[in-house]
Amino acid sequence: MGELMNEKHVKYILSVEKKKDDFESVVMEHLRVNGAYWGLTTLDILGKLDAVNQDEVVSWIMQCQHESGGFGGNIGHDPHILYTLSAIQLDIASLQNEDGSFSGDMWGEIDTRFSYIAICSLALLHRLDKINVERAVKYIVSCKNLDGGFGCTPGAESHAGQIFCCVGALAITGSLHHVDKDLLGWWLCERQVKSGGLNGRPEKLPDVCYSWWVLSSLIMIDRVHWIDKGKLVNFILDCQDKENGGISDRPDDAVDVFHTYFGVAGE
Repeated sequence: MGELMNEKHVKYILSVEKKKDDFESVVMEHLRVNGAYWGLTTLDILGKLDAVNQDEVVSWIMQCQHESGGFGGNIGHDPHILYTLSAIQLDIASLQNEDGSFSGDMWGEIDTRFSYIAICSLALLHRLDKINVERAVKYIVSCKNLDGGFGCTPGAESHAGQIFCCVGALAITGSLHHVDKDLLGWWLCERQVKSGGLNGRPEKLPDVCYSWWVLSSLIMIDRVHWIDKGKLVNFILDCQDKENGGISDRPDDAVDVFHTYFGVAGE
């Protein structure tokens, strides 16, 4: 079995910040807060958080804050709940709807990802009292499907990413009794393919990022022992760039910060 090349991944993460003018950096400019979160968390997992100037990072994050209280994906960008989780935004209670769901922004898009983000953010701040938790839980449960999984809205297809969000929100609120753990555990275990990697839904290719979404969900419902951990680890290691560091979605694809973070976290 190979090994995780920690030093090269640290070098890769630090190099990304210096490439502000290349194509990848320009097209991902609106996700820079998320990129900072993925990169810094990767460094923290690897015990190398001191490799960056934390004061500079905090100063930049605060420049991304909008007068409404929310945070944008970069300086000058509109605030959105997706970026606010990474920045730990304070004022999100107003985004809860009458049915308990959460909108991502003023335009009203609803998604169980936003429910998780709102609940997670407020739990970190010890301010779950700012929302109607009972309604939030009821809405999430309404998104549960017959296969045991959860979708983005009621009746939507089960997806590993949405399952992580729904199970995570239910775990935070002490509501895991609403989950059929055996049925959901079986669905999640079926996401492991012959290569050892995990996909997000049936008949899709494996992707390193699901190492996190699926494993975390299995851990929360005490079913992580149902998958072949050794094969999954080998899949993640095969996705490493052995020369320059970083981890890709699948073997031989281009690396990025997103998959490097989830690969290190999953491994």
